[in-house]
Amino acid sequence: MTSELVKTEKQIKSIKRAVEIIDATYEAVLDSIKAGDTEKDIANFIEEFVLMQGASGLSFDTIVAFSDGGAEPHHVPTDRKLERGMLVTIDMGAVFEDYCSDFTRTFAFGEPNAKQLEVYDIVYRSQKLGIAAVKCGVKCSEVDAVCRDYIEKHGYGDKFIHTTGHGVGTQIHEAPRVAKNSDEVLEKNMVITIEPGIYIQNELGVRIEDMVIVGKHGPLSRIPTELIVIDR
Repeated sequence: MTSELVKTEKQIKSIKRAVEIIDATYEAVLDSIKAGDTEKDIANFIEEFVLMQGASGLSFDTIVAFSDGGAEPHHVPTDRKLERGMLVTIDMGAVFEDYCSDFTRTFAFGEPNAKQLEVYDIVYRSQKLGIAAVKCGVKCSEVDAVCRDYIEKHGYGDKFIHTTGHGVGTQIHEAPRVAKNSDEVLEKNMVITIEPGIYIQNELGVRIEDMVIVGKHGPLSRIPTELIVIDR
């Protein structure tokens, strides 16, 4: 395996700082978001806040998706306004000392309905299982299968329309691919994402994403993955 995929402690330190910047940014979004904000408003806020925290830039164009916009994995922010009852998906990342972070959360603005709660819980549990499956010597395809099988078992297999994850370093998407057709084997100090999702066209989408260091316990982000409900 090439050395670029197995990160040094110095590289991991930079990645951790990039994660810390995004954690702080997400908390700032939750503190400030309000009805009437547009997807573009929140995306612009994120970019400004990330730079204020010392990042050199964004890892990629920020995704902010309300309601059925969340059913598009690569949704481009619009002028749509936030209303109560919507799920909000935010996918964002920062660059620090050339190394990227990648993070997604979905939260509820106003009390979620039964379908939103059901889908969220399935993705939440799938991601927990996927993170627990990340170990040295495990094939990437096996990690993908853990997440995918759980979602399929609950009737939404055809709504999980991308791979479970990917490597992160100086590039936001790099090897290894955490995918069902990947023969790559996880090694200590690789950095990967675990990001299952369910996407129901014209209705809703949920994705939860964390970065994980192979050989270390748990996700890098300190932001919980339990559903957060903003009720104001």
